[in-house]
Amino acid sequence: ATPAPAAPAQATPAPAAPPEKKVKDQGEYDIYNQTLKDAANPAAQIKDLDTWTQKYAESDYKDDRLYYYVQAYNGTNQPAKVLEVGSQLIARDLKKVYTDPKAGPQQVLTVLYMTSVNVLKLPTPTVEQMANGEKAARQLQEFVPNFFTAANKPAAATDAAWTEARTQMEKVAKDTLMYLATKPGADAMNRYTTSKDVKECVPAESAYKKALEQYPESALIAYQLGRALRCQQTAGSSEKVVQALYEFARAAALDPTLGGTMDPKALNTYLESAYNTFHGSLEGLDQLKTMAKASPLPPADLKIETATAIAAKKQAEFDQTNPQLALWMKIKGALADANNPTYFDTELKDSGVPPLKGTLLEGKPACKSKELLVAIPLPDQQGNPVAEITLKLDTPLAGKPETGGTIQWTGVPKAFTKDPFMLTMETEKAKVENLKTSPCGVAPAKKAAPKKK
Repeated sequence: ATPAPAAPAQATPAPAAPPEKKVKDQGEYDIYNQTLKDAANPAAQIKDLDTWTQKYAESDYKDDRLYYYVQAYNGTNQPAKVLEVGSQLIARDLKKVYTDPKAGPQQVLTVLYMTSVNVLKLPTPTVEQMANGEKAARQLQEFVPNFFTAANKPAAATDAAWTEARTQMEKVAKDTLMYLATKPGADAMNRYTTSKDVKECVPAESAYKKALEQYPESALIAYQLGRALRCQQTAGSSEKVVQALYEFARAAALDPTLGGTMDPKALNTYLESAYNTFHGSLEGLDQLKTMAKASPLPPADLKIETATAIAAKKQAEFDQTNPQLALWMKIKGALADANNPTYFDTELKDSGVPPLKGTLLEGKPACKSKELLVAIPLPDQQGNPVAEITLKLDTPLAGKPETGGTIQWTGVPKAFTKDPFMLTMETEKAKVENLKTSPCGVAPAKKAAPKKK
Protein backbone atom coordinates (compact mmCIF):
# COMPACT_ATOMS: atom_id res chain seq x y z
CA ALA A 1 0.00 0.00 0.00
CA THR A 2 1.10 3.47 -0.77
CA PRO A 3 1.92 5.32 2.46
CA ALA A 4 -0.17 8.30 3.26
CA PRO A 5 1.52 11.64 2.57
CA ALA A 6 2.96 13.38 5.63
CA ALA A 7 0.96 16.24 7.03
CA PRO A 8 2.45 19.61 6.09
CA ALA A 9 4.36 21.29 8.92
CA GLN A 10 2.50 24.12 10.55
CA ALA A 11 4.24 27.46 10.50
CA THR A 12 5.05 28.99 13.92
CA PRO A 13 2.82 32.00 14.37
CA ALA A 14 4.65 35.31 14.59
CA PRO A 15 4.45 37.03 17.99
CA ALA A 16 1.59 39.43 18.17
CA ALA A 17 2.62 43.06 17.90
CA PRO A 18 1.86 45.10 21.00
CA PRO A 19 -1.31 47.12 20.65
CA GLU A 20 -0.78 50.67 19.54
CA LYS A 21 -0.93 53.18 22.39
CA LYS A 22 -3.48 55.96 22.21
CA VAL A 23 -4.42 58.85 24.44
CA LYS A 24 -8.00 58.89 25.56
CA ASP A 25 -8.72 62.46 24.56
CA GLN A 26 -7.25 65.90 23.99
CA GLY A 27 -6.94 66.45 27.72
CA GLU A 28 -4.62 63.46 28.19
CA TYR A 29 -2.71 64.48 25.07
CA ASP A 30 -2.07 67.95 26.53
CA ILE A 31 -0.91 66.55 29.90
CA TYR A 32 1.32 64.02 28.14
CA ASN A 33 2.99 66.76 26.09
CA GLN A 34 3.42 68.98 29.14
CA THR A 35 5.08 66.11 30.98
CA LEU A 36 7.63 65.75 28.19
CA LYS A 37 8.23 69.51 28.05
CA ASP A 38 8.99 69.61 31.80
CA ALA A 39 11.60 66.82 31.62
CA ALA A 40 14.33 69.36 32.44
CA ASN A 41 12.39 70.47 35.54
CA PRO A 42 11.77 67.31 37.61
CA ALA A 43 9.73 69.08 40.30
CA ALA A 44 7.33 70.47 37.71
CA GLN A 45 7.27 67.14 35.92
CA ILE A 46 6.13 65.38 39.11
CA LYS A 47 3.17 67.77 39.30
CA ASP A 48 2.33 66.96 35.69
CA LEU A 49 2.57 63.24 36.41
CA ASP A 50 0.38 63.53 39.52
CA THR A 51 -2.27 65.41 37.52
CA TRP A 52 -2.08 62.83 34.76
CA THR A 53 -2.48 59.98 37.29
CA GLN A 54 -5.44 61.62 39.00
CA LYS A 55 -7.33 62.40 35.80
CA TYR A 56 -6.38 59.34 33.78
CA ALA A 57 -5.57 56.55 36.23
CA GLU A 58 -6.11 53.98 33.48
CA SER A 59 -4.04 54.91 30.46
CA ASP A 60 -2.27 53.19 27.59
CA TYR A 61 0.77 55.16 28.73
CA LYS A 62 0.57 54.02 32.36
CA ASP A 63 3.94 52.22 32.27
CA ASP A 64 5.60 55.12 30.44
CA ARG A 65 4.22 57.37 33.15
CA LEU A 66 5.88 55.20 35.83
CA TYR A 67 9.12 55.42 33.86
CA TYR A 68 8.90 59.23 33.94
CA TYR A 69 8.14 59.09 37.65
CA VAL A 70 11.39 57.15 38.25
CA GLN A 71 13.38 59.79 36.39
CA ALA A 72 11.61 62.72 38.07
CA TYR A 73 11.96 61.30 41.58
CA ASN A 74 15.63 60.70 40.88
CA GLY A 75 15.97 64.30 39.69
CA THR A 76 14.41 65.64 42.88
CA ASN A 77 16.53 63.37 45.11
CA GLN A 78 13.72 61.23 46.47
CA PRO A 79 15.45 57.82 46.65
CA ALA A 80 12.63 56.12 48.59
CA LYS A 81 10.17 57.07 45.83
CA VAL A 82 12.53 55.81 43.13
CA LEU A 83 12.79 52.48 45.00
CA GLU A 84 9.02 52.30 45.42
CA VAL A 85 8.17 52.82 41.75
CA GLY A 86 11.22 51.03 40.35
CA SER A 87 10.62 47.89 42.40
CA GLN A 88 6.99 47.76 41.23
CA LEU A 89 8.15 47.77 37.63
CA ILE A 90 10.92 45.23 38.23
CA ALA A 91 8.47 42.86 39.91
CA ARG A 92 6.47 42.77 36.66
CA ASP A 93 9.54 41.84 34.52
CA LEU A 94 10.78 44.99 32.83
CA LYS A 95 11.39 43.34 29.47
CA LYS A 96 7.68 42.54 29.31
CA VAL A 97 6.71 46.02 30.48
CA TYR A 98 8.82 47.97 28.00
CA THR A 99 8.55 46.05 24.75
CA ASP A 100 9.19 48.78 22.20
CA PRO A 101 12.18 47.54 20.15
CA LYS A 102 13.76 51.00 20.05
CA ALA A 103 12.90 52.65 23.35
CA GLY A 104 12.32 49.53 25.45
CA PRO A 105 15.94 48.46 26.16
CA GLN A 106 16.92 51.98 27.22
CA GLN A 107 13.89 52.18 29.53
CA VAL A 108 14.80 48.83 31.14
CA LEU A 109 18.39 49.95 31.64
CA THR A 110 17.34 53.28 33.15
CA VAL A 111 14.92 51.76 35.66
CA LEU A 112 17.46 49.15 36.79
CA TYR A 113 20.24 51.73 37.01
CA MET A 114 18.26 54.32 38.95
CA THR A 115 16.80 51.78 41.34
CA SER A 116 20.28 50.43 42.05
CA VAL A 117 21.82 53.88 42.54
CA ASN A 118 19.09 55.18 44.80
CA VAL A 119 19.25 52.40 47.37
CA LEU A 120 22.76 53.70 48.09
CA LYS A 121 21.30 57.12 48.92
CA LEU A 122 19.06 55.83 51.69
CA PRO A 123 20.71 56.34 55.11
CA THR A 124 18.66 53.61 56.78
CA PRO A 125 17.04 51.43 54.10
CA THR A 126 14.46 48.91 55.24
CA VAL A 127 14.91 45.20 54.70
CA GLU A 128 12.42 45.41 51.82
CA GLN A 129 14.21 48.34 50.21
CA MET A 130 17.55 46.52 50.46
CA ALA A 131 16.02 43.42 48.89
CA ASN A 132 14.57 45.50 46.04
CA GLY A 133 17.88 47.28 45.52
CA GLU A 134 19.71 43.96 45.39
CA LYS A 135 17.22 42.59 42.89
CA ALA A 136 17.68 45.65 40.66
CA ALA A 137 21.47 45.46 40.85
CA ARG A 138 21.55 41.75 39.98
CA GLN A 139 19.25 42.29 37.02
CA LEU A 140 21.41 45.23 35.95
CA GLN A 141 24.48 42.97 35.97
CA GLU A 142 22.67 40.47 33.77
CA PHE A 143 21.21 43.08 31.42
CA VAL A 144 24.35 45.14 30.74
CA PRO A 145 26.05 42.62 28.40
CA ASN A 146 22.82 42.29 26.38
CA PHE A 147 22.35 46.03 26.09
CA PHE A 148 25.86 47.21 25.30
CA THR A 149 26.26 45.57 21.93
CA ALA A 150 27.40 46.99 18.61
CA ALA A 151 23.83 46.82 17.32
CA ASN A 152 22.53 49.02 20.15
CA LYS A 153 25.32 51.61 20.00
CA PRO A 154 23.98 55.01 18.89
CA ALA A 155 25.57 56.30 15.70
CA ALA A 156 26.80 59.44 17.45
CA ALA A 157 28.52 57.52 20.28
CA THR A 158 32.22 56.68 19.99
CA ASP A 159 33.49 53.21 20.80
CA ALA A 160 35.34 54.64 23.80
CA ALA A 161 32.23 56.37 25.14
CA TRP A 162 30.14 53.24 24.64
CA THR A 163 32.71 51.13 26.51
CA GLU A 164 32.95 53.70 29.29
CA ALA A 165 29.17 53.71 29.69
CA ARG A 166 29.15 49.95 30.02
CA THR A 167 31.96 50.03 32.58
CA GLN A 168 30.07 52.60 34.61
CA MET A 169 26.90 50.49 34.63
CA GLU A 170 28.83 47.39 35.67
CA LYS A 171 30.50 49.32 38.47
CA VAL A 172 27.16 50.64 39.76
CA ALA A 173 25.76 47.12 39.88
CA LYS A 174 28.81 45.72 41.68
CA ASP A 175 29.10 48.64 44.11
CA THR A 176 25.42 48.35 44.98
CA LEU A 177 25.64 44.63 45.66
CA MET A 178 28.79 45.04 47.76
CA TYR A 179 27.23 47.91 49.69
CA LEU A 180 24.13 45.86 50.48
CA ALA A 181 26.23 42.82 51.40
CA THR A 182 28.38 44.81 53.83
CA LYS A 183 25.77 47.20 55.26
CA PRO A 184 24.69 44.89 58.13
CA GLY A 185 28.33 44.64 59.19
CA ALA A 186 28.90 48.37 58.82
CA ASP A 187 25.77 49.14 60.85
CA ALA A 188 26.92 46.81 63.64
CA MET A 189 30.39 48.39 63.70
CA ASN A 190 28.83 51.86 63.83
CA ARG A 191 26.80 50.77 66.85
CA TYR A 192 29.99 49.45 68.44
CA THR A 193 31.78 52.74 67.80
CA THR A 194 28.96 54.59 69.55
CA SER A 195 28.30 52.22 72.43
CA LYS A 196 31.66 50.43 72.80
CA ASP A 197 29.61 47.29 73.37
CA VAL A 198 31.77 44.41 72.13
CA LYS A 199 28.64 42.34 71.55
CA GLU A 200 28.00 44.44 68.42
CA CYS A 201 31.23 43.11 66.91
CA VAL A 202 29.85 39.56 66.77
CA PRO A 203 27.08 40.22 64.18
CA ALA A 204 29.57 42.46 62.33
CA GLU A 205 31.97 39.53 62.03
CA SER A 206 29.18 37.26 60.78
CA ALA A 207 27.98 39.81 58.20
CA TYR A 208 31.46 40.54 56.84
CA LYS A 209 32.30 36.84 56.59
CA LYS A 210 29.14 36.32 54.55
CA ALA A 211 30.04 39.29 52.34
CA LEU A 212 33.58 37.98 51.88
CA GLU A 213 32.20 34.68 50.68
CA GLN A 214 30.36 36.60 47.95
CA TYR A 215 33.30 38.89 47.12
CA PRO A 216 36.48 37.00 48.12
CA GLU A 217 38.75 39.35 46.17
CA SER A 218 37.61 42.47 48.02
CA ALA A 219 40.44 43.92 50.09
CA LEU A 220 38.01 46.36 51.72
CA ILE A 221 35.74 43.61 53.05
CA ALA A 222 38.76 41.67 54.35
CA TYR A 223 39.91 44.80 56.17
CA GLN A 224 36.45 45.41 57.67
CA LEU A 225 36.27 41.78 58.79
CA GLY A 226 39.64 42.31 60.45
CA ARG A 227 38.22 45.28 62.38
CA ALA A 228 35.21 43.25 63.52
CA LEU A 229 37.51 40.48 64.74
CA ARG A 230 40.01 42.81 66.40
CA CYS A 231 37.38 44.55 68.51
CA GLN A 232 36.50 41.18 70.08
CA GLN A 233 39.96 40.88 71.60
CA THR A 234 39.74 39.78 75.22
CA ALA A 235 42.36 39.29 77.91
CA GLY A 236 43.91 35.84 77.76
CA SER A 237 42.44 35.03 74.33
CA SER A 238 44.40 35.52 71.13
CA GLU A 239 42.24 33.63 68.63
CA LYS A 240 40.31 36.66 67.34
CA VAL A 241 43.45 38.78 67.11
CA VAL A 242 45.21 36.12 65.03
CA GLN A 243 42.24 35.98 62.65
CA ALA A 244 42.16 39.79 62.49
CA LEU A 245 45.87 39.97 61.61
CA TYR A 246 45.23 37.44 58.85
CA GLU A 247 42.48 39.59 57.32
CA PHE A 248 44.57 42.77 57.59
CA ALA A 249 47.43 40.90 55.89
CA ARG A 250 45.07 39.75 53.13
CA ALA A 251 43.83 43.30 52.55
CA ALA A 252 47.40 44.60 52.38
CA ALA A 253 48.43 41.81 50.00
CA LEU A 254 45.43 42.25 47.67
CA ASP A 255 45.08 46.04 47.57
CA PRO A 256 46.54 48.23 50.34
CA THR A 257 44.53 51.19 48.98
CA LEU A 258 41.26 49.34 49.77
CA GLY A 259 39.82 50.33 46.44
CA GLY A 260 41.32 53.81 46.55
CA THR A 261 39.94 54.66 49.99
CA MET A 262 43.20 54.49 51.96
CA ASP A 263 46.85 55.48 51.69
CA PRO A 264 48.66 52.16 51.02
CA LYS A 265 51.42 53.12 53.45
CA ALA A 266 48.86 53.68 56.19
CA LEU A 267 47.48 50.14 55.96
CA ASN A 268 50.91 48.53 55.91
CA THR A 269 52.08 50.69 58.82
CA TYR A 270 48.99 49.70 60.79
CA LEU A 271 49.48 46.02 59.98
CA GLU A 272 53.14 46.08 60.96
CA SER A 273 52.37 47.89 64.21
CA ALA A 274 49.56 45.51 65.15
CA TYR A 275 51.62 42.44 64.21
CA ASN A 276 54.69 43.68 66.09
CA THR A 277 52.63 44.48 69.18
CA PHE A 278 51.12 40.99 69.17
CA HIS A 279 54.15 38.96 68.09
CA GLY A 280 56.99 41.09 69.39
CA SER A 281 58.69 41.42 65.99
CA LEU A 282 57.89 41.40 62.26
CA GLU A 283 59.27 37.89 61.86
CA GLY A 284 56.79 35.78 59.86
CA LEU A 285 54.71 38.71 58.55
CA ASP A 286 55.73 38.21 54.91
CA GLN A 287 54.77 34.54 55.14
CA LEU A 288 51.42 35.52 56.65
CA LYS A 289 50.75 37.89 53.74
CA THR A 290 51.54 35.14 51.23
CA MET A 291 49.22 32.72 53.02
CA ALA A 292 46.44 35.29 53.37
CA LYS A 293 46.59 36.28 49.71
CA ALA A 294 45.77 32.70 48.71
CA SER A 295 42.56 32.33 50.73
CA PRO A 296 39.92 34.77 52.06
CA LEU A 297 39.63 33.05 55.44
CA PRO A 298 42.41 31.70 57.68
CA PRO A 299 42.94 27.98 58.26
CA ALA A 300 41.36 26.67 61.45
CA ASP A 301 44.76 25.79 62.92
CA LEU A 302 46.47 29.14 62.24
CA LYS A 303 48.71 30.13 65.14
CA ILE A 304 50.80 33.26 65.72
CA GLU A 305 52.80 33.26 68.92
CA THR A 306 52.22 36.22 71.20
CA ALA A 307 55.11 38.36 72.35
CA THR A 308 54.27 37.28 75.90
CA ALA A 309 54.48 33.60 75.01
CA ILE A 310 57.76 34.12 73.14
CA ALA A 311 59.20 36.06 76.07
CA ALA A 312 58.09 33.36 78.50
CA LYS A 313 59.70 30.68 76.35
CA LYS A 314 62.94 32.64 76.16
CA GLN A 315 62.84 33.25 79.88
CA ALA A 316 62.36 29.54 80.54
CA GLU A 317 65.32 28.74 78.31
CA PHE A 318 67.39 31.42 80.03
CA ASP A 319 66.40 30.15 83.48
CA GLN A 320 67.50 26.67 82.48
CA THR A 321 70.86 27.65 80.97
CA ASN A 322 71.70 30.50 83.39
CA PRO A 323 69.93 29.62 86.65
CA GLN A 324 72.07 31.76 88.94
CA LEU A 325 71.93 34.86 86.74
CA ALA A 326 68.18 34.38 86.28
CA LEU A 327 67.75 34.17 90.05
CA TRP A 328 69.68 37.40 90.58
CA MET A 329 67.68 39.20 87.88
CA LYS A 330 64.46 38.28 89.67
CA ILE A 331 65.83 39.42 93.02
CA LYS A 332 67.17 42.67 91.57
CA GLY A 333 63.93 43.35 89.72
CA ALA A 334 61.91 42.89 92.89
CA LEU A 335 64.27 45.12 94.90
CA ALA A 336 64.03 47.88 92.28
CA ASP A 337 60.23 47.63 91.94
CA ALA A 338 58.67 50.81 93.30
CA ASN A 339 55.35 48.97 93.63
CA ASN A 340 56.88 46.49 96.08
CA PRO A 341 58.72 48.62 98.66
CA THR A 342 58.56 46.00 101.41
CA TYR A 343 60.06 43.14 99.38
CA PHE A 344 63.45 43.22 101.11
CA ASP A 345 62.11 43.35 104.66
CA THR A 346 59.29 40.84 104.21
CA GLU A 347 60.74 38.33 101.78
CA LEU A 348 64.51 38.63 101.30
CA LYS A 349 66.10 39.72 104.56
CA ASP A 350 67.65 36.87 106.58
CA SER A 351 66.42 34.33 104.01
CA GLY A 352 68.44 31.49 102.59
CA VAL A 353 69.44 32.47 99.05
CA PRO A 354 70.74 29.78 96.66
CA PRO A 355 74.36 30.17 95.47
CA LEU A 356 75.06 33.20 93.26
CA LYS A 357 77.89 33.97 90.85
CA GLY A 358 79.48 37.35 90.20
CA THR A 359 82.59 39.26 89.22
CA LEU A 360 84.85 40.36 92.09
CA LEU A 361 85.60 44.08 91.70
CA GLU A 362 87.27 45.11 94.94
CA GLY A 363 88.32 43.99 98.41
CA LYS A 364 88.03 46.21 101.47
CA PRO A 365 90.56 46.76 102.79
CA ALA A 366 92.73 45.88 99.81
CA CYS A 367 94.79 43.49 101.93
CA LYS A 368 93.25 40.98 104.33
CA SER A 369 89.87 42.10 103.10
CA LYS A 370 86.79 41.84 105.32
CA GLU A 371 84.36 42.88 102.56
CA LEU A 372 84.13 41.99 98.88
CA LEU A 373 82.38 44.18 96.32
CA VAL A 374 80.75 42.09 93.58
CA ALA A 375 78.95 42.80 90.28
CA ILE A 376 76.65 40.44 88.41
CA PRO A 377 76.73 41.78 84.84
CA LEU A 378 74.21 40.74 82.20
CA PRO A 379 75.48 38.86 79.12
CA ASP A 380 74.95 41.86 76.81
CA GLN A 381 75.80 44.57 79.33
CA GLN A 382 77.94 47.42 78.00
CA GLY A 383 80.53 49.42 79.93
CA ASN A 384 82.38 48.60 83.12
CA PRO A 385 80.51 46.51 85.70
CA VAL A 386 79.25 48.29 88.80
CA ALA A 387 79.24 46.76 92.27
CA GLU A 388 75.76 45.69 93.37
CA ILE A 389 76.52 43.32 96.26
CA THR A 390 78.69 43.68 99.32
CA LEU A 391 79.82 40.40 100.88
CA LYS A 392 80.73 40.68 104.56
CA LEU A 393 83.07 37.84 105.53
CA ASP A 394 83.08 36.13 108.91
CA THR A 395 86.89 36.33 108.99
CA PRO A 396 89.37 38.44 107.00
CA LEU A 397 91.16 36.96 104.03
CA ALA A 398 94.75 35.84 104.51
CA GLY A 399 95.99 37.91 101.59
CA LYS A 400 94.90 40.27 98.81
CA PRO A 401 91.89 39.14 96.68
CA GLU A 402 92.52 38.96 92.93
CA THR A 403 89.87 41.09 91.23
CA GLY A 404 88.23 40.48 87.82
CA GLY A 405 87.55 36.79 88.36
CA THR A 406 84.23 35.01 88.87
CA ILE A 407 83.38 33.82 92.35
CA GLN A 408 80.45 31.87 93.74
CA TRP A 409 79.04 32.18 97.23
CA THR A 410 76.15 31.42 99.52
CA GLY A 411 75.08 34.23 101.79
CA VAL A 412 72.30 35.75 103.85
CA PRO A 413 70.87 39.20 102.91
CA LYS A 414 71.16 41.65 105.79
CA ALA A 415 70.75 45.21 104.39
CA PHE A 416 69.72 47.05 101.24
CA THR A 417 69.88 50.57 99.81
CA LYS A 418 68.06 51.53 96.64
CA ASP A 419 70.14 54.59 95.75
CA PRO A 420 72.88 53.75 95.23
CA PHE A 421 71.73 50.19 94.65
CA MET A 422 73.53 47.88 97.05
CA LEU A 423 72.56 44.57 98.64
CA THR A 424 74.65 43.55 101.67
CA MET A 425 75.00 39.84 102.43
CA GLU A 426 76.84 38.03 105.19
CA THR A 427 78.78 34.88 104.28
CA GLU A 428 81.44 32.60 105.62
CA LYS A 429 84.84 32.80 103.98
CA ALA A 430 84.68 29.03 103.47
CA LYS A 431 81.50 29.41 101.39
CA VAL A 432 83.11 31.68 98.80
CA GLU A 433 84.33 29.53 95.92
CA ASN A 434 86.92 30.30 93.22
CA LEU A 435 88.32 33.17 95.29
CA LYS A 436 92.00 33.65 94.60
CA THR A 437 94.35 35.68 96.78
CA SER A 438 97.94 36.75 96.59
CA PRO A 439 100.32 37.65 99.40
CA CYS A 440 100.10 41.17 100.61
CA GLY A 441 103.10 43.25 99.58
CA VAL A 442 105.80 43.85 102.28
CA ALA A 443 105.77 47.44 103.36
CA PRO A 444 109.01 49.20 102.38
CA ALA A 445 111.47 49.70 105.26
CA LYS A 446 111.62 53.16 106.65
CA LYS A 447 114.91 54.97 105.99
CA ALA A 448 116.80 55.96 109.09
CA ALA A 449 116.92 59.61 109.72
CA PRO A 450 120.33 61.10 108.91
CA LYS A 451 122.57 61.67 111.90
CA LYS A 452 123.09 65.17 112.97
CA LYS A 453 126.60 66.40 112.57
